[in-house]
Amino acid sequence: MFLIAGLGNPGKKYESTRHNVGFMALDIIAEKTGAKINKVKFKGLLGESVINKEKILLLKPLTYMNLSGQSVLDAINYYKIPLKNLIIIYDDMDLPVGRLRIRTEGSGAGHRGMDSIIYQLTSDKFSRIRIGIGRPEGQKDAVDHVLGKFYGEEVEKIKATIEAAAKAALLIVTDGAEQAMNTYNGFEA
Repeated sequence: MFLIAGLGNPGKKYESTRHNVGFMALDIIAEKTGAKINKVKFKGLLGESVINKEKILLLKPLTYMNLSGQSVLDAINYYKIPLKNLIIIYDDMDLPVGRLRIRTEGSGAGHRGMDSIIYQLTSDKFSRIRIGIGRPEGQKDAVDHVLGKFYGEEVEKIKATIEAAAKAALLIVTDGAEQAMNTYNGFEA
């Protein structure tokens, strides 16, 4: 069994913002696998599906980004999922729009959702798919940037990148993290 968690913030106000690319990727995975992410459980919305006889759980924490670890920990503990079968999909300002980066361990690098997950799990040994959202231009505030929407040519780039992130998550489930890293770490929309 795998748990794929996409990070974001709940509510209409945050839909389509840079911080919600994890939720968007999870929606694509649900569409591809026929899952419905609609059960309220583990302080989040949960869906389930099967790929190649492997059960996958799709989780959107509804705790707001900074407390995502509470939701992920509850699901991990309830289903007794090994950390090697956890995949987190989230936004990363250190990558330009249109880039992906997959890792199997590492710090949260200042991303509060990831910091929360690492703190709650007391481990950083799990797969993560970082979706590039770019840095704010000039003196623009980072909070305003992550809570802002994509514009111009970024829109098509981010759509392609989110689609690639969804495919990468499914590849981790079917063929392992190393195969997904080899396939997608060079991805650029």
